Amino acid sequence: MAMRTRLTWEQEKYLRNYFGEKKFCLLYKASVQEFAGQNLLYKCQDQGPTMVVVYSEKYVIGVYLQEGFQENKVSTTLFTIQETGLSPCALGPCLPLSLFRYEETSDFFILLDKKTVTISSEIRKVLRLPSLSGDTFIQECEAFRCDELLDERKTRGIVGLCSNLLDALRNYKPYGDLVHQTRILLLGPIGAGKSSFVNSVKSVFKGSITHQASVGCDRNGISDKYRTYSIMSKNDSGPLPFVLCDSLGLSENEGLHTDDICHILKGHTPDRYQFDFRKPITPNHPNYIHDPLLKDRIHCVVFVFDINSFNQLSCELVAKIKQIRRDLIKHGILHLALLTHVDSLTWITKGDLLDIYSCNPVKVKVSEEKSYHVAKT
Repeated sequence: MAMRTRLTWEQEKYLRNYFGEKKFCLLYKASVQEFAGQNLLYKCQDQGPTMVVVYSEKYVIGVYLQEGFQENKVSTTLFTIQETGLSPCALGPCLPLSLFRYEETSDFFILLDKKTVTISSEIRKVLRLPSLSGDTFIQECEAFRCDELLDERKTRGIVGLCSNLLDALRNYKPYGDLVHQTRILLLGPIGAGKSSFVNSVKSVFKGSITHQASVGCDRNGISDKYRTYSIMSKNDSGPLPFVLCDSLGLSENEGLHTDDICHILKGHTPDRYQFDFRKPITPNHPNYIHDPLLKDRIHCVVFVFDINSFNQLSCELVAKIKQIRRDLIKHGILHLALLTHVDSLTWITKGDLLDIYSCNPVKVKVSEEKSYHVAKT
């Protein structure tokens, strides 16, 4: 029978935030392998850092053994997980076996055969549990091996994956060799992080921090010109096969004019063109590109959104973005979304960055964003 933990992903986040980047591997589950202390000890022997969690009707109570189950005393930390977070209590060095048998002078022990956990009043106070007399009955008990999430093997895998992805981008060739570089236009609300993304991409391929695109915290945005950025590799082998195009941010009134977007898509807008939200570029502009080539046109559009503030977009701005998307579909231009500031999202830990697409906080936010934009239609 497959075992699944009762820990929610929010509770696992609390544990990782306190104990570090760990992967919790379920070793024992009392409802499956019987409420028996010897069964738990057998499964946990010589497993390294171990955590035992018991579930009562209202509380989640656990004990973390830094050195795991062994004959000598080990560093031990008790904890409870409640809606407000994790409350720890350092129990000090103790024998692991003593935590699972009755001892009159003990501040904490679990009796699996009786399905009870006993906690002294002093420890209850530290753990922010109510001062109750008698034992607390438990409904479930689980034991986990606590592996380092960022071990050397996984780190090597990440480095290898990054290297392969960078090589794929360096060796990318636009379809049919019709153009030497694919032009990618970044569109999004003011402050979403378009220019910062440009700097990040340039820094990755250069191998050092670069700051070519202006960034800042102005509520009206920093980018006020149309800029095209070729990406250079650190080995000076020439520009990479794509160009990032930055523009003025979108807003209800003072942002990028929708007519300017059409001119950019068709290749009429020159590099370093100064935007004016009150009026778009016209053919009378001295640098207007009257006969753009295929290489001057936009081949892909990326909508950039701050994952932390999508629900602050106004109905007017959402409607504007939807209209732009309809125009892109009409022109047959590929478009996709880029979510920025993911690392500052609540509940995010370093371990989540290993596989951000399967990270629950990100999936929840993406689901909320889809629902929000549908509701704003």
